[in-house]
Amino acid sequence: MRLHHLTLQAFGPFAGTHTIDFDALSADGLFLLHGDTGAGKSTLFTAICFALYGEPPVDRDLMLRSHHAPADLITQVTLDVTIAGHRLLIDRVPQQMRPKRNGTGDTLQKAETRLSRWTTDSLGQGHWEPSSKSHQEAGKEIKDLLGMSRTQFCQVVLLPQNEFTKFLYADAGKRRELLGKLFHTDRYAFIERWLNDHSRTTQKNRDAARDEVLHLAARIHQAAGPDLKSQHDAPTPDAEHALTGPALTWAKDLIQASQADALAAQADAETAKKNQLTHQGLEAAARELHRRQTTHAAAREQLDRLDEQTPHQETLARRREQARRAQQLAPLLHAVGTARADHTHAQDTESAARSQLPPEHATLQATDLATAGQRVREDIAVLNTLLPEEATLHQLTAELKRIDDERQDFTLQQRTARDWLEQETTQRAALEARREAARQAEEESRRHQAQLETLNGRVAAAERRDAHLKQITTTEQRLAAAKTETEQAAQAHIDIRRRRTEGMAAELAAGLTDGAPCPVCGSCSHPAPAQAPDGQPTREDEQAAEETHQRAQQQRDAIAAELQQLRENAAGAIGEAGDTPLTDLKAEHKALTAQLADALQHAADRRTVEEEFLALDREHATMTEQDSVATAGLSARNATYDTLSQRQAELTEKLHAARGAAPTLAARINDLTSTADQLEQAAEASRTAATATQTLHTRTSEATDAATSQGFDTLAAAEQALLSEQDLGDLEEEINQWREARATHQAVLDDPVLQEAAAQPAADVEAAAALRAAADDQHAQAVTTASTAQARTTALTDLTTTLAGVVERLEALEQAHSTARHLADLATGNASGTRVRMQLEAYVLAARLEQVVTAANTRLRLMSEGRYTLRHSDHQAAHGARSGLGLEITDSWTGRPRKTDTLSGGESFFASLSLALGLADVVTHEAGGNPLDTLFIDEGFGTLDDDTLHNVLDVLDSLRAHDRTVGVISHVPELRRRITQRLHVRKGPTGSTLAHLTEAAE
Repeated sequence: MRLHHLTLQAFGPFAGTHTIDFDALSADGLFLLHGDTGAGKSTLFTAICFALYGEPPVDRDLMLRSHHAPADLITQVTLDVTIAGHRLLIDRVPQQMRPKRNGTGDTLQKAETRLSRWTTDSLGQGHWEPSSKSHQEAGKEIKDLLGMSRTQFCQVVLLPQNEFTKFLYADAGKRRELLGKLFHTDRYAFIERWLNDHSRTTQKNRDAARDEVLHLAARIHQAAGPDLKSQHDAPTPDAEHALTGPALTWAKDLIQASQADALAAQADAETAKKNQLTHQGLEAAARELHRRQTTHAAAREQLDRLDEQTPHQETLARRREQARRAQQLAPLLHAVGTARADHTHAQDTESAARSQLPPEHATLQATDLATAGQRVREDIAVLNTLLPEEATLHQLTAELKRIDDERQDFTLQQRTARDWLEQETTQRAALEARREAARQAEEESRRHQAQLETLNGRVAAAERRDAHLKQITTTEQRLAAAKTETEQAAQAHIDIRRRRTEGMAAELAAGLTDGAPCPVCGSCSHPAPAQAPDGQPTREDEQAAEETHQRAQQQRDAIAAELQQLRENAAGAIGEAGDTPLTDLKAEHKALTAQLADALQHAADRRTVEEEFLALDREHATMTEQDSVATAGLSARNATYDTLSQRQAELTEKLHAARGAAPTLAARINDLTSTADQLEQAAEASRTAATATQTLHTRTSEATDAATSQGFDTLAAAEQALLSEQDLGDLEEEINQWREARATHQAVLDDPVLQEAAAQPAADVEAAAALRAAADDQHAQAVTTASTAQARTTALTDLTTTLAGVVERLEALEQAHSTARHLADLATGNASGTRVRMQLEAYVLAARLEQVVTAANTRLRLMSEGRYTLRHSDHQAAHGARSGLGLEITDSWTGRPRKTDTLSGGESFFASLSLALGLADVVTHEAGGNPLDTLFIDEGFGTLDDDTLHNVLDVLDSLRAHDRTVGVISHVPELRRRITQRLHVRKGPTGSTLAHLTEAAE
């Protein structure tokens, strides 16, 4: 990647439009970027990153728009760059607010991306050809050409010295986090997690299958019941091996026992069935005899009761005869009843109508009542002409109420505004005091933050110091024990060697053979060979004692070396932390943290105060306007209210005379209308009552004459004898039913079968039923027992079939879990027999770190003049695992490795710079080998002496010798004198500016 031109517009601290010509700036291969703190040096790299990836370098919301820029100047970044042989022009506009083109106010400017390629036409003329306007398409094309993510790019193109110093000093966990992001090793962690999850899943499935076997065994045991026994033991959770084949054998044995019980129970049920049928026949015969005897006795009893009703039946017959004669007079009797009802209703209606009239009208005749009603109707017509004026009065009353409400509202607004304006001065004074307190809290928080950063380092060093001292004590005790063990092993070795030497003659004699020459004297006869004493050591015993002594010496030497390393580490930590106890440092850290939190809390009030000032100004303007509007509105409403009040009084007096005692004209009209209606209704009711009286007299005379002709003494007797068709039918039905019932019961008594049954002794139904019930119970119990036995056999068979399937699945799951657990343990380094306990991701990262260290050492040897070399270590981590991400530095002057945190400031700088350059090489190679022709190095040069600075610059010269451009970001004056191509960033109250300088500074 080679940069050509970068154009910033209203970006960060740069208020206007600025263009950087990187082709001219990198003419010497090395340029310097310098300027005051906060001027915007890092903003240039932010702009490059934003142009390439559409995001700033850090994962947070960064304000890209310049606060100094005019409102109508859009924030924009344009980058001319060559990537992997393709020259691109990238133009990006972030999302921002801009003034509306028409009207006032702001509108949202959406983010824009434009990507163009430099192409050459058929005539050899070059031009920019638009490629894409899509954020996603442009971003993917740029990322594919670069071959690295935003995180990788920011790590290998901009080398921030402090970040790699942290990497140099960091523990294995922090290094793992950074390297994992750069090399995308999360896929290996995903493999570990997947294998572990898969192992847990197979274990869960296996345990579920085991639980299912146990659950089925419990169900089989429950189905078998306590009386069913097996010669095999039931499966239990404690015996996992018994959950497969032995469980099936146990279940099948229970099935065989259940089948035998079911056959015996079925035979008992058949015997009980035969006994039940016999007793059912005997009970049926007894019940039939009882039914016949009961029927004969009931018929005799019913016939006696019917004979007792004979006088009543004769009375019913006489009443039926009278009703038939009265039926002939029914039309006349009905007419009399109707006339009588109409007469009564008319009299009631007239009484009700007259009761509603005033006393002066209650006794008038029908003609006089009608005349009075007509006069009332004429008065109603006069009142209807005054109704519009009453509506006008209501409108005036409502308008006066509305105006009065508005006067009260304006009065309240006026009072509220003036009260608020009187209190405004006090509020402003309080806000000023809060703003000053917040400003002081900001200054105090910055002091506390600086103190806290220093104290953090001391606390960490004190923790290492105390841990090392504790380990030293333990290691000294181990060393003392190892020395004692070594001395004991040496003494044992010497004692065995002495005893073997003393018995060497017996050892040689043991190898003599008659006729064979002696290896010592050469004689072929051996008259008195030496005998070995009891417990004589052998060569093997001596060799074993010697090996034990050597192992003890090696253990002692290893512990001594460990103790020496711990003492060196403790000395370094004491030098950084001092002798202050850790508890005191933590107490100081806690107190300082609390002070910082308190200061930040008070400082956070400043933004709130500023917002409250703005709100107070807006409220002041609002209240001032409210007071003015309320005063004008109140004056206008008072004048209108006086005019309308006078007109209301005039109308009220006129209508009061017309209403009388009524509240309104409508009420007065309603009252008069009701009176007129009542007079007319009373007149009509009086006329109707007179007509009804005449009709009743005529109908009564006609009906009385007809009743006498039918043999009735009076009209009342004829009316009493008259029955309705329904009642007459019911009377005849009652007479016929009595006659039919008597004939029916007499026929029952004449039946010879029933007469024969009545002559026999009474049937004992209860005894027969008891015997039959006992036989039923016996049969039901036998059937239940047989059914239960058969159901148990069926249930056991079904459960055993299910158990066989689960057992087969469990055997497969046991094998699957064993395989999955072994693979997971291999990936996490926990498998038995594993030589190095290291996780898969850590193993990959360790290999990458080894490549980084190899690449870094080529520059570190030059910068340190061959003194220092980084070494990748593989120390044990927690619980015997290996992190594989340890770093040590070897000092050729002493020949011993050192911890990286023992380097001085300058040494730390060029060591971390070497790491950064090495990491850039490895990541570039990992990303596909696309060359990174431009490199930025941020700060750290101020810690170097002149000779070391010269060596570092030589290394940087070697980079540009490989056609790389190196940009150095630094405040060191010496660099301004040694680097001719410089980009000076100046800050000012209206924003930062850029200047390309081409001469060395004096």
